[in-house]
Amino acid sequence: MGLDVTGQGTPVTVRRGVPAGAERRVAELYWEAFGRKLGPALNPAGKAVPFIAAHLNTDRAVCALLDGRLVGLAGYQLGGRALTGGSARAVLRAYGHLRGLHRLLLLALFERHPASGQLVMDGIAVDPEMRGRGIGSLLIEEVAAIAAEQDCREIRLDVIDVNPRARALYERRGFTAVRTERTPYLRGLLGFGAVTTMHRPVGT
Repeated sequence: MGLDVTGQGTPVTVRRGVPAGAERRVAELYWEAFGRKLGPALNPAGKAVPFIAAHLNTDRAVCALLDGRLVGLAGYQLGGRALTGGSARAVLRAYGHLRGLHRLLLLALFERHPASGQLVMDGIAVDPEMRGRGIGSLLIEEVAAIAAEQDCREIRLDVIDVNPRARALYERRGFTAVRTERTPYLRGLLGFGAVTTMHRPVGT
């Protein structure tokens, strides 16, 4: 699958899995996209990015490449494994026991467990210079293909209230909101006060 986003015949291609040696780049894109949400749990960035890179499940991503350079990715959770990993022991080892315990509590707020027949998408990260060129749509459709191959009935994702651009993309690609959980008590801590769960039936 390819898409010419340069207008010069250079296609962006989508592949499954993180290319060998691209773990750091994945972590940087992921942090750029989600650092605002994950910051309270994993800051500072100088520690968070290496931690994410070291604990990736590299087979739980689809990646967009331009001339061999990673310019976007979408992570997903399937079979109990998501793109980003790291055990409680790993968090405590990286951040220390005193500082690590409250980080574990914050990370627990982001845990999502798919229902039977669901594939959970962990969000999309696209290089800021490449946004608005259709890369997000390419990534979503590749995740949808994986969901179909795994006989999933629907794809699920969660989007926070301060990311309307992402929600608009998901709606264009066939996702509909099924519920919104309002958490105003978390706004001061995490920077958002509501999370909307969206579903897309597989095969649409």
